[in-house]
Amino acid sequence: MAVEHAAGALTPVVAFALIGVLGVGAQWLAWRFRMPGIVIMLGAGLLFGPILGVVQPARDIGPLASSLISLAVAVILFEGGLTLDFRKLGDARAGVFRLVLVGAPIGWLLSALALHYVAGLSWASSSVFGGIMIVTGPTVIAPLLRQARLAGRPAKLLQWEAILADPIGALAAVFAFGIIQIGAAKLDADTAALHFVLGTVFAGVLGLAVGYLVARGFRRGWVPEYMKVPVLFVVLLGVFALSDSILHESGLLAVTVMGVVIANSDLPSFEELRRFKEHATILLVSGVFILLAASMDFASLGQLNWRAIALIASIILVVRPLTVLISLIGSNLPRNERILIATTGPRGVVLVSVAGLFAQRLTDAGVEDGAVVAPLAFALVLATVILHGFSLAPVARRLGFAGAEMPGVILVGGSRFTTGLAEALKKVGMPVVISDPNRAHLLGPRRLGIEVFYGDILSEAAEHQVELLSYRTIIAATDNDPYNTLVTTDFGPEFGRENCWQIARTGSESARHALPTQLGGRPFAAGRTYDELEAMMAEGWTVRATRLTVEFGRADWRAMNPEAVLLCTLDPRGTPRIHGGAKDPDLAPGSRVISLAPPSTTK
Repeated sequence: MAVEHAAGALTPVVAFALIGVLGVGAQWLAWRFRMPGIVIMLGAGLLFGPILGVVQPARDIGPLASSLISLAVAVILFEGGLTLDFRKLGDARAGVFRLVLVGAPIGWLLSALALHYVAGLSWASSSVFGGIMIVTGPTVIAPLLRQARLAGRPAKLLQWEAILADPIGALAAVFAFGIIQIGAAKLDADTAALHFVLGTVFAGVLGLAVGYLVARGFRRGWVPEYMKVPVLFVVLLGVFALSDSILHESGLLAVTVMGVVIANSDLPSFEELRRFKEHATILLVSGVFILLAASMDFASLGQLNWRAIALIASIILVVRPLTVLISLIGSNLPRNERILIATTGPRGVVLVSVAGLFAQRLTDAGVEDGAVVAPLAFALVLATVILHGFSLAPVARRLGFAGAEMPGVILVGGSRFTTGLAEALKKVGMPVVISDPNRAHLLGPRRLGIEVFYGDILSEAAEHQVELLSYRTIIAATDNDPYNTLVTTDFGPEFGRENCWQIARTGSESARHALPTQLGGRPFAAGRTYDELEAMMAEGWTVRATRLTVEFGRADWRAMNPEAVLLCTLDPRGTPRIHGGAKDPDLAPGSRVISLAPPSTTK
């Protein structure tokens, strides 16, 4: 039977396609122009939603929209749980538990007080919305940390707090709403409290048990490799639906716990699972933000007044700092770390989606100002994301926690060539580190004051000791060709394939030694192998940095250095660019050229 659509309405297929294009397109624009992605996504959703009226989820998709958002949030939180490996917490462990276990109730109380006395909401709406405001948004924190290049323990604290606090915030809202229902319907408080406790415990136990069974099944080979991701998705949806049927919103807790259990099970195929979930999460985050923004009603936004502005200011300037500073009393965190965490609290998709859900429930329960909760949540998300999106990086730099302004280079393999290259890069101000598991290979770089990492760059120790956020490029240049290929292949998803380079493999021209093009990094040093580079260094070749001027341009440099191998260039703004081919790029005056030059070269 054909389904009739209202005039101007999109079919669900077209609506989903347009939402996907807008969401992913907004994220690409954010990456291209180095802006907070959520800002562009919200702008796109508002433009094509309430402003132009092209996409109207309630009209085009119908009642499925809210269910799809709930499922998407569940997948997002599960993927967040997959990133929480307790072995990687290190010295941030105590701070994380304080922020979650102590900070959550404090934040709930302070937020409820601000909502009642500043925004003027009833105690019913304030208590429910105050619980929701515990969340800080893992979908926003992760890209902000990447953009700000935040290093060290503060990044771990903010990321773990964001993921662990989200289900707690949803459950706090459930608890507060349950109390409201008890008062309205004169239900048995003991029975309702028991239902809440049992539902919460059931969600936690369910997440633990299913996470353990999934990990055990994957490790024992009960599921073939090609079915692991589909099985994981189906189990995730089943756990969420089952727990949510017992207690509303407890499914978020169940899937988060399930993700944490799997993350700490040391599965051999875990990285593939996590990366696929990351890709799925990007799609879901994009879609959810567009859906929420497109669903926003300007009439409801019109209900906001000066009190909304005062509330947002109080949340950012009073509630968040007090919550963090009180919860961290007695901890060993330095003052600057506490300040950075206290001044960073962006809200994201979970806040908006859960607030929209409870706004409807409050309205249905007869709470008059319940409808104001959704637009307030939207305004809070927009304000905090814009503020922290543009302020986190400069604040982190001022407090000493941001990575270097110029993205650095990781050189894998200590040798005469990598030592010379590192010395030249360091002279032009580029952060550089040489990694090698052979201590003897690092003696030369150490003497020159070059930062080194003694160990395997693929090890867990490297994740703790090397601030990977400070580096954007990796060059594998060891004497082990398969290892170089392994390193660049492993770092490809994190750094981007375009930023992973390796020296030529010995005998790679032969079909017997050739590898698939999907493996390894981009060719570096114009196709020279390890033996060729070391032989050139033994003959007196050196890595040199040369500044180009109006009088001495690229053509002049090449004329004086016909045999030089171009390795890297820096434009006048200091942006580095690694080169692997034989063709010289166009270079403006003020650029610097780093090359491997023969001993006869004078410049």
